[in-house]
Amino acid sequence: MIIVGTAGWSLPRPAGREFPDSGSHLSRYSRVLHGTEINSSFARSHSTKTYAKWAKSTPRGFRFAVKMNQAITHDARLKRARKPLEQFLTEVTGLGSKLGPLLVQLPPSLEFDSRVAGTFFDLIRQLHAGAIVCEPRHASWFTHQANNLLIEHHIGRVAADPASPDAASEPGGWLGPGSSRRSKTGSTAVDAERNSNTEVQTAVYYRLHGTPRRYWSVYTPDQIERWARGLRAVPSCSQTWCIFDNTAGGGAIENALQMTDRIRLLGRY
Repeated sequence: MIIVGTAGWSLPRPAGREFPDSGSHLSRYSRVLHGTEINSSFARSHSTKTYAKWAKSTPRGFRFAVKMNQAITHDARLKRARKPLEQFLTEVTGLGSKLGPLLVQLPPSLEFDSRVAGTFFDLIRQLHAGAIVCEPRHASWFTHQANNLLIEHHIGRVAADPASPDAASEPGGWLGPGSSRRSKTGSTAVDAERNSNTEVQTAVYYRLHGTPRRYWSVYTPDQIERWARGLRAVPSCSQTWCIFDNTAGGGAIENALQMTDRIRLLGRY
């Protein structure tokens, strides 16, 4: 299944006609789209009760991706992160079975350091077996060494637009069973899955921020078609997400609805 949604669930007035009239924005949103990305968790903590309230207001099958708090990714820069990470993971348990991937977005200034990254990924995998995706924004993360480290910890690398460097436009890291990418130990991703004592969930995650003006630009039908075909090509064994983050001008909802229509036609929604 491909989950299409937006960063947050605000419904700009022009798009409101496509959603039910009654209920909160989240309730209305969730009756049309199947998932959303919680961005507000990056800037501030939410109580377990708040997450539970959000989960309760959505239908069965709806999923929430949750952006990791900046105290972990930007302030601590992945170091000495156990306490804030444990707090974050405790909070998101309020979503229950509706918890989707955790999004680890890294600051553009954070270079890849195998020791720091490896220690952090070891820690998070000790605490959480669910799907995790990472959105690095420094060129040093787009190397075989960094990619292999993500594979070893069953963490996907986000496909982002705009892409900097160019390799950021394609998903990487752990792509799920069947991936032919090799780790530094020589084992394939299939071997890692077979030898793991814990069933780790997989997510392939696209974050589309708007091109050429980040957060503002609305994607054209041709661009939507191109992304839709890329999503369609992801193996069905992986949970595939497409989140529109071009929310500043209200284009995210419009594009999410367009993408949903295209995916339906392609047979994966």
